[in-house]
Amino acid sequence: MRTTHIALAVLVTAVWGVNFVVIEVGLGHFPPLLFSALRFLAAALPAVFFVGRPKVAWKWVIGVGLVLGVAKFGLLFVGMDQGMPAGLSSLVLQIQAVFTALFAAVALGERPGGVRLLGMAVALAGIAVAAVDEGTSGPLLAFALVIAAAACWGVSNVLTRKASPPDALNFMVWVSAVPVLPLLGLSLLFEGPDADLAALRALDGTGIGVILYVAWVTTVFGFGAWGFLLRRYPASSVAPFSLLVPVFGMSSAALLLGESVSPLRWCAAALLVGGVALTSLSRTRGPATPLPATHLPAEPAPAEPVSDEAAAAEPTPAASASASAEAASAVATVTATSPSAPATNGPAGPLAPGCSPTRT
Repeated sequence: MRTTHIALAVLVTAVWGVNFVVIEVGLGHFPPLLFSALRFLAAALPAVFFVGRPKVAWKWVIGVGLVLGVAKFGLLFVGMDQGMPAGLSSLVLQIQAVFTALFAAVALGERPGGVRLLGMAVALAGIAVAAVDEGTSGPLLAFALVIAAAACWGVSNVLTRKASPPDALNFMVWVSAVPVLPLLGLSLLFEGPDADLAALRALDGTGIGVILYVAWVTTVFGFGAWGFLLRRYPASSVAPFSLLVPVFGMSSAALLLGESVSPLRWCAAALLVGGVALTSLSRTRGPATPLPATHLPAEPAPAEPVSDEAAAAEPTPAASASASAEAASAVATVTATSPSAPATNGPAGPLAPGCSPTRT
């Protein structure tokens, strides 16, 4: 990869990592479900009027929109609002790689090899260590909600692989339009119209800036830049940079929110990041039964090796479609990252400006 493109990949992961801190600040201004709805509304509008019609069947747009937007981000934002620290959320959410591999084995027939199975075991050990650490210092329910969010992210990744969108940006913009009304409905039902109206009436510059960051910077810029890189280089060259998201997430939460990082949490981080690396970067053996071309795993065939320069100069149509599908899956982060996509919880230290002191 060129030096400028390496710098771009690092910048995107930094944007996604810091996004967890930004979401923590936003949760002090909005109820979590309303905040998530506003995020997707800002990401979808006015972009849907410029990207053209969806290039995949509506069932995939709606399916990914509900699983990723409503379930994953709803659970993540609520979990963060209930006390899951921002830095820990950025770390724990990476277990989605293990869920993705497990669901892909069932739905796509991908058989994980020995290295990938080892990676899953190491990552799960990291989650166990993180759970022990959180159990002594924070609410386990919030921890469980973020784990559930990671599982939903894994489901959405498999759905995206099945959809194989040829234009990942177009796909994600339309996916962002799906969760808006369901999230607004859930917010009115569980958070109440009074809380929603109060948050909207109190909207200030900080609240607007938070929404614009999580919607445009992490989604539009972050996703667009990541897709740009995936169209020019093999996924195996780009994907490892995503392991920097929890590094930026935990460090920015410590610096900006005063979150402490215990030795046990550092141990969990090492296990989880190492396990995710093994899970994400190892090859699968492929489905037992051949799948249709559009449903094949978005992974380069083990043919002749292609240099980064050659891949950057002349990507094939198949590689471009594969990269688009992988980019759409990774973004869930998107918001991070979300993205790593996306959300976090109350800090262990002093609250960020504007954060509600009632959250525990």
